[in-house]
Amino acid sequence: MIEIKVPSPGESITQVQIARWLVNDGDPVEKDQEIVEIDSDKATFPVAAPDDGTLTITVAEGETVDVGAVIATIIVGKADKPTSGQADKRTSGQADESTTAPQHHGTTTPTPLHATPLAKKIIEEKKIDSAALTSAFPGKKVTRKEIESFLKGRKEEKGEFIFSGDRTETRKKLSTLRLKLAERLVAVRNETAMLTTFNEINMRKVLEIKELHSDRFKEKYGVGIGLMSFFTKAVTLALQEFPVVNSMISGEELVIPNYVDMGIAVSAPKGLLVPVIRNTESLSLAEIEIKIKEMAVKARENRITIDDMKGGSFTISNGGVYGSLMSTPILNPPQSGILGMHKIMDRPVAVNGQMEIHPMMYIALSYDHRLIDGRESVGFLVRVKELVEEPGRMLTGGEDLYRVLLDI
Repeated sequence: MIEIKVPSPGESITQVQIARWLVNDGDPVEKDQEIVEIDSDKATFPVAAPDDGTLTITVAEGETVDVGAVIATIIVGKADKPTSGQADKRTSGQADESTTAPQHHGTTTPTPLHATPLAKKIIEEKKIDSAALTSAFPGKKVTRKEIESFLKGRKEEKGEFIFSGDRTETRKKLSTLRLKLAERLVAVRNETAMLTTFNEINMRKVLEIKELHSDRFKEKYGVGIGLMSFFTKAVTLALQEFPVVNSMISGEELVIPNYVDMGIAVSAPKGLLVPVIRNTESLSLAEIEIKIKEMAVKARENRITIDDMKGGSFTISNGGVYGSLMSTPILNPPQSGILGMHKIMDRPVAVNGQMEIHPMMYIALSYDHRLIDGRESVGFLVRVKELVEEPGRMLTGGEDLYRVLLDI
């Protein structure tokens, strides 16, 4: 018998939360198959089975345990996977059956889906996409419990909630990640002298570049041209002119890195995460865009690691993707600065004495006033504005923009 213990997710982390079991109690598992997701106060990470065998779960979902605690055991040996006609010996009491979901119109290959007869009936009645179920519960037998969880998760993603009016309440335990985030946000307010300054940017030229070159850019690099890469490039250049905005306090010392490690705030199922792109001062626009996409995919799939989020000297957050017109971003300690991007809106602006309509974006810089004075904060934000409003000059230094974008 092998004990499954909670691995250490990093220094200073002593407790974690069992976020989600990916297999049922009593299920056969294979070596290196992911069996559980664990929440730490910094990230969610999976734990894989060390060998083939039958799993026995000893700690329920939502429970908080110490690092090193035993959460399950495996009886070693190649366990037979359930087949049609075998009795399901789990608590659900349903007959065990291996089925292949019906092929939907427009697909060329059937999607294999292991499900109990009851689950199969529910899938057919509710017209649930079997491929989506397979993706949500890879390698797992789908029962009524998994379908209910899948449907609930789909509603939560859409922000749906039905008020029943029966005077009851819904309560659920906060994740370790959410509790740590709450603690850090309160600490920022109490331990820094945070101040915010605002400006606005005319996005016309950036949007023209995206429209003219995005197809060829995607053809060559596999990603489109995103706004975040332009801002990452502009912020990196501006930080070279105002390095104190890239600094932090360590005891009684001011620490100014000779590099830029850019934190990019991304939305994940468990909350907001800030993976870090290292040495953006040495990356091209395409390299930045590729790394941003990689981190966004990892965040959506709950694959962000502790190492992905370590360090960071400055952060960019884009509330505009959710429709925010203006907001005050909160510092990500120990960093001293964070830039907030917002929604692009057509607004009337004065150009050479004439009123014109242009796509405008408000930007906000929150900074620690203990280190950064108004001259540096305002100067930095103005420089970001100038660079984004003249992206051709920022990217090329006078060379042909098309050639620089495509590196030809």
